[in-house]
Amino acid sequence: MHRRATLLFVLTSALMAYAAAPSYHLLKKVAVGGEGGWDYLVFDPSSHRLFVSRGTHVQVLDGNTGALLGDLPGTTGVHGIALASSLGRGFTSNGRANTVTVFDLTTLKPAGQLATGENPDAILYDSASGRVFTFNGGSHNSTAIEADSAKVAGTIPLSGKPEFAVADGKGRIFVNIEDKHSISVIDSRKLAVTSTWDIPGCEEPTGLALDRKNRRLFAGCRNKVMAILDAGSGKLITTVPIGAGVDATAFDPGTGLAFSSNGEGTLSVVHENSPSQFELVQTVPTEPGARTMALDESTGNIYLVTARFGERPAATPENPHPRPAVVPGSFTLLIFGRK
Repeated sequence: MHRRATLLFVLTSALMAYAAAPSYHLLKKVAVGGEGGWDYLVFDPSSHRLFVSRGTHVQVLDGNTGALLGDLPGTTGVHGIALASSLGRGFTSNGRANTVTVFDLTTLKPAGQLATGENPDAILYDSASGRVFTFNGGSHNSTAIEADSAKVAGTIPLSGKPEFAVADGKGRIFVNIEDKHSISVIDSRKLAVTSTWDIPGCEEPTGLALDRKNRRLFAGCRNKVMAILDAGSGKLITTVPIGAGVDATAFDPGTGLAFSSNGEGTLSVVHENSPSQFELVQTVPTEPGARTMALDESTGNIYLVTARFGERPAATPENPHPRPAVVPGSFTLLIFGRK
């Protein structure tokens, strides 16, 4: 009976994985153009718009067609965008200016700026506290901002260089500490770090996503693994292989799929078979440079952006790893979805 039960479990798990296995493919490729590099993308489900940071400005695209709907200027060194839809406000983290720009979600007009720590990178809105948090890579801290009044509520010291962060909606924020291979947990109401967890086997964690129901964290690691942790205890559950150059991760609660967008030109798709079992179920070819993404949970569609590149400049002592120049006007939106 023991052998039969074991065989039945294996067969059932295999059938479940097969049934859940996606088949992501390119739905649409849209020439967007415009000047500047790119970093984070944010999808707004309430308006079906996609916000894309472009170095000194933010482009706003139609989530269905990719058409340019608007442009927010004056965001020097912009990395991320946070949306407080209930307040009708958006916020950008301006890395080179050490500021946050507050803007109106309807008009896309700037409504003010305020100072943060050094090089604010990731940014998020936490509904539990009603605050916006920037994660400042240069000063190794987080700036908390009251979203309704746009005033700084406080600064939270961190143990190293913060990268990406996610909120659980209950007053806890999780942030990757890139140079310490760890995740710190912030109490968003008390503005204090309550725990810091090492991530065994993970080098330079970048993207971070959360399964709120099963309390699982998905950290994209630069050594080509996705580390999956218990969001209550910080215990490492497993690691799953992914592509090279990950910069973002996402989780779709409707399908139990986790994603990593990889700069090498792939999208890794991982299925949560159970809260303790995960497997890589698809590696989707995208395009080189498509390292950041946004997810539309209502459709399962994935948005990525990239461009064409010129020759890579010669290395110098000041810049030993130079990036190739972007071909002007070649910026492109890629929309992937399931068959």
